[in-house]
Amino acid sequence: MMLRFAFPCFLPRLRGGWLWPALVLWMVAEQVQAQQTAPAAVPDTTRIQPENTRPDSLRRRFDQERILTGLKAYTKRKTIVGKAASALFNFTERREDRAGLDAQLLDRQFDQHNYKIVRRINITTLDAFGYSINDPARQPRNFLEKTGNTFHIKTVRSRVRQVLLFRIGRELQPQALSESERLLRQTPEILDARVFVNEQTTSADSVDIEVVTKDVFSITGSFQLRDVGAGVVGVRDNNFLGQGHQFRNVYEYGRGKPQTWKYEGSYQVPFRNFVTGRLHYRNEDQFRQADVTFSRGFYSVKTRYAGSLSLADYYQGVTLAVPPEGQPYVFHPLRYTVQDGWLGRSFSLHSYDLAYENPARLILSGRAIHTQYSERPITDSVNNKSAYRTTSLLLGTIGYSVRRYYKDKYLFGFGRTEDIPTGTLLGFTMGYELNEEFNRNYYGVRAAWAGYNPLHGYLYLNAEFGSFLRRPQNDWQQGLLNTEILYFTPLYNTGNWQWRHFFWNRSSLGFHRLDSETLLSIDGVRGLRGFQTDGLLRGASRFVVNYEANVFTPVSFLGFRLAAIAFADAAWITPNIKGGLPFHESPYMGFGAGLRFRNEYTAIRTLQILIGYYPRGQYTNNGLRIFESSRPYYGFNDFGFGQPNTARFD
Repeated sequence: MMLRFAFPCFLPRLRGGWLWPALVLWMVAEQVQAQQTAPAAVPDTTRIQPENTRPDSLRRRFDQERILTGLKAYTKRKTIVGKAASALFNFTERREDRAGLDAQLLDRQFDQHNYKIVRRINITTLDAFGYSINDPARQPRNFLEKTGNTFHIKTVRSRVRQVLLFRIGRELQPQALSESERLLRQTPEILDARVFVNEQTTSADSVDIEVVTKDVFSITGSFQLRDVGAGVVGVRDNNFLGQGHQFRNVYEYGRGKPQTWKYEGSYQVPFRNFVTGRLHYRNEDQFRQADVTFSRGFYSVKTRYAGSLSLADYYQGVTLAVPPEGQPYVFHPLRYTVQDGWLGRSFSLHSYDLAYENPARLILSGRAIHTQYSERPITDSVNNKSAYRTTSLLLGTIGYSVRRYYKDKYLFGFGRTEDIPTGTLLGFTMGYELNEEFNRNYYGVRAAWAGYNPLHGYLYLNAEFGSFLRRPQNDWQQGLLNTEILYFTPLYNTGNWQWRHFFWNRSSLGFHRLDSETLLSIDGVRGLRGFQTDGLLRGASRFVVNYEANVFTPVSFLGFRLAAIAFADAAWITPNIKGGLPFHESPYMGFGAGLRFRNEYTAIRTLQILIGYYPRGQYTNNGLRIFESSRPYYGFNDFGFGQPNTARFD
């Protein structure tokens, strides 16, 4: 049995994890008992309704409104139970959450201030607990909020200033305010942000700008107990000393021989002009990796230059054949280094609106990847050759991108403002690979589109094809067709309860793949959530369909918001290592439900506890599995170009 706990480091440890569940069960049971022992003379509830009770519009037998009303009553009592309930639960009605946020394009309400001189920039940073970015009068009220802020270091103003697209003494460019607000929300150390003009101090030729940010509690720890003497310990900080530095450390002990431990850690530093440096190290049985990277992406529509440089060193033990039953695997050493660099240039297109810059961009980029093997096994003993060849790959991409962003709530978060990317992306990639045996050309094309409407929901479409071509034999190799469809419905409301439906389809169809490649799987996020096999269920093509329903409840405790989820997944995979359509095989399926806890104030914001049932393929005998996850299953794809790349086969 596997147990895992993730918690903010500041929270005091209680004697036993049963305290608050027992408290909840006791209060709920008392309320249910009160319903069952009602007096004989019942008033006519169709004519008399208490002011604080809503009619049960769905005619549920289990009166959830009365349960919630009873819990609220406990939070107002002066007893020990009442004070404990008040500290755990927050029933304050979130008016902005109930109403949501009208889905709108990042607004142009400050267009009248374009090209004015920025006179002052006033930056206000708020602690993680007890403060509201929409309500300046909101202050920490209870012991937990005040204690959490004691251990929290607020983001320094210089870090906030790094993300802003405007500077004192310079002209305010169009969309600089809305783009800066979006970029602040995307940083891992900031929960939400507002950037606006102070209208009271604005003059005809200059402006004062107000920036307000609210932090997350960035320090988190995790402990996963797998067995006696075996587990996983993790420590991370997404905002070290308030500077925006990130470090992550995961140590696993009690593994099997020969290496009984595993470690992975990284340290990331943001520099000026959106340049990021990152060190990463990973060490486990038969695999070691160390790399360093400096990068700058197309972070904004107005970004002109982007690129990165990285150097990585790898050691891997590989097996060439499955040993006879009862015999151990024989590993052969594989050592190599990868040098990778790319540079991109964005060109703006003409705009006929002087107050609004055309979001369309023409992008040119080039990339060079050199893989050098210093030690490798012989895979073809007859010809004394190895399938692992030193290669140099040159890639060039020309693309067209249009990016727009909408704002809404209750998508992947619980009520906070979220930015929805929409637009169009077209790209064509050409490349040339030089290796020790033969040279190859590469051709790839990608097209993506997304749109959002508050009445119809969000739709994302993506298709990508890429393949190597060996001339003059006209031999097409490692072909791959990737497609993706993501759709979610509008937000439906019933009182304080909201829900959405998600539909996700992904396919990877391989053609003429190589025998030495690691094949595709359908485990976890790549296919059926919570699904685990013995690692042998792989193929060169797969087709995955995922459905999920989310119900957001008004209940929160310790800063955690509660949602209920149900899912149904199906995946087809072909055992043919050369590829082709996967529909000749029966699908693997998964069904399940569970709870999602989201804390917007900590770095690990989402925790899911789910139970899944898998009719076939699961390693457990009954097909049932209880699992947890802190990784979001869905996510948005932006429409900014990154480094040129081949179609991903993973």
